[in-house]
Amino acid sequence: MASLVRSMARFPFLLPRPPSRATGGERGVRALRRSPVRVLPPRAQAQEDAAAAAAAQAQQQAGPRQKKPRSREPKAPAEEPQKEAELRYERAGPGDKRLSKVVTIAKSRAFREKHGKILLEGRRLIADALAAGAVPQTLFFSILERLRELPAAQLKGASLVKVKFEDVTTWSDVIAPQGVIGIFPRPDHAKMTYPEVPQQHRLPLSLICDNVRDPGNLGTILRSAAGAGCERVLLVKGCVDAWEPKVLRAGMGAHFRLPVISNLEWEVVPNYLPPDTCVYTADCTVEPSLRAQEEPPVLTKASWSYELKVQPVRGAQGSDPDSEEAAAAAGPGPLGVKYYFEPWMEGPVAVVIGGETHGLSVEAKKLTESTGGRRLLIPVVPGVESLNAAMAASILLFEAKRQLHQREEIGSHEEPRNQGRPQLLSTRRLPERAT
Repeated sequence: MASLVRSMARFPFLLPRPPSRATGGERGVRALRRSPVRVLPPRAQAQEDAAAAAAAQAQQQAGPRQKKPRSREPKAPAEEPQKEAELRYERAGPGDKRLSKVVTIAKSRAFREKHGKILLEGRRLIADALAAGAVPQTLFFSILERLRELPAAQLKGASLVKVKFEDVTTWSDVIAPQGVIGIFPRPDHAKMTYPEVPQQHRLPLSLICDNVRDPGNLGTILRSAAGAGCERVLLVKGCVDAWEPKVLRAGMGAHFRLPVISNLEWEVVPNYLPPDTCVYTADCTVEPSLRAQEEPPVLTKASWSYELKVQPVRGAQGSDPDSEEAAAAAGPGPLGVKYYFEPWMEGPVAVVIGGETHGLSVEAKKLTESTGGRRLLIPVVPGVESLNAAMAASILLFEAKRQLHQREEIGSHEEPRNQGRPQLLSTRRLPERAT
């Protein structure tokens, strides 16, 4: 043992070293004691920091820091919550059947007439209704962006319900639904605000629909009437409902561009026409004797014809049924015939369009006869039965507009030129008066 101690004293490097305070040894201790590398900022940033420090020091010396007034320029964040507040809506739950119930009921004509409700689908149709002054009651939508495209001020009083797009697709009548369905009160033409038509585009013509029962035809007629600048459209009892979804879709917003007065009796039709209105009919079931007298020989086989099916006229109580049937079968006398391209657009005019299946009623012929009107014929190729009712109405509307503009142009050109001279009415030589 003593020898071991003496050897360890001779060789001190064999003794174990005490643990160092630094885990990295002496070198690690010296490395930690070195000063770290200082990273200098760029010169521009250094100048900005110095300026900020100087400004802060000057403000501390000047006194307590004052509150800076808020700027009113950035209004975008404040407007967005306000817009969201105006468009408050509720989400339909999994078992919510309001959309299916409302759509099913609104498609019934009896419900529309009893409760005075209509269904509008699509952003454009709803926007046209809002522009005309219609007030929505309930609005179902599937995409919030579609709702924001509508004027928020006019949707404040409506109930907004967000539904799934699959629900809208299920109850929609269109192939590609836009995701917006609205329930509106049935519009009253006296309370609506229709767009102002410029004077050069106005057409002083009233269109009367008689027995038009096809929704596509009626919607197209309304669209053509709005495009031609027609004053009003009157629908007599027996026509399809103007507020049926198919008619609304075919009309493309025409219901909110001109007055559409429906479900009228023939007795009150003259009350909706201007004074001294001449009524024409768009039917051409012409008797052979009348055809030989009225029509030119070249066009005797070509005409636009609807089969005239006479409807019985209601008589007074206690009258003879046989005499009533005979009077109804006879109807009014034959009307005069005029081709559609001949002048007939003079003064206030009304045109009656008959349906393709049932044709014109006896009341329409009586009204035409009482106002001195005639039948307007559109020649077609021999063998063709007839034109479509909507197509015939469009032809007559724009022909009336052509005649009106032609008459105005002739009057404006001939007035200064023929001033002080007798006006030449025709280039054809008139026969001499008998002495």
